[in-house]
Amino acid sequence: MARIALITGGAGGIGRATGERFTAAGDTVVYADRSAEGLAELGSASDTLVADVTVVAECERMVADTVERHGRLDVLVNCAGVWVEGPTAQMTEEEWDRTIDVNLKGTFFACRFAIPHLERTEGCIVNLSSDAGLVGTAETAIYNASKGGVSLLTRSLGLELAPKGVRVNAVCPNDVETPMLAGQARDYGGDDPEGYLAALLADYPQKGRARFIRPDEIAALIVYLASPEAAPITGACIPIDFGSTAGY
Repeated sequence: MARIALITGGAGGIGRATGERFTAAGDTVVYADRSAEGLAELGSASDTLVADVTVVAECERMVADTVERHGRLDVLVNCAGVWVEGPTAQMTEEEWDRTIDVNLKGTFFACRFAIPHLERTEGCIVNLSSDAGLVGTAETAIYNASKGGVSLLTRSLGLELAPKGVRVNAVCPNDVETPMLAGQARDYGGDDPEGYLAALLADYPQKGRARFIRPDEIAALIVYLASPEAAPITGACIPIDFGSTAGY
């Protein structure tokens, strides 16, 4: 039977690639995003919901609308996310609130409202954490805090929901070749965004052979974790980072 998958951040690079892979497997996908324009780019055949995960009532409505449309929920994928960086002594309350609200609060409350439905279907949750949710990096304290929260939220829910037959895992990538990464380079690369990207790659273990991860590679892991073949895996935070965190 085809599953019903709800993807937050569905208009983004990873969310879109993940939805395409679920669809190719015969599943039904609901793409949720705060950008109506981004959702429109998915085409009229896509099932979409405009929702801002920083608003608790929007998280509740997003899940309820999905279940009302399709009668069930089998998979929740939390892809909505934002990036911020800079010296901690220069960070603002606005930057803290925005990053925590999207990355951590939105993930938590999407899970909170999805759980009763996933218990009925013995479904699963896949959260998008980060390599920065596994190890610390300089001048990314807010982002580290948000994604570290996602990683421990994932582990906690994995234990809490295991007796109910619901699995919860997280994918922890480093840099992914998406519009978000391009925006990151534009916002923080000064007058040399290409140099900013090159500096990221220079830190990879592959050095001159390094490249960024493709969204479809992240999507493949997400869809695998949601599959019956991954039944023994829960509470896991799995790096997909070309080995960047292996030496920590």
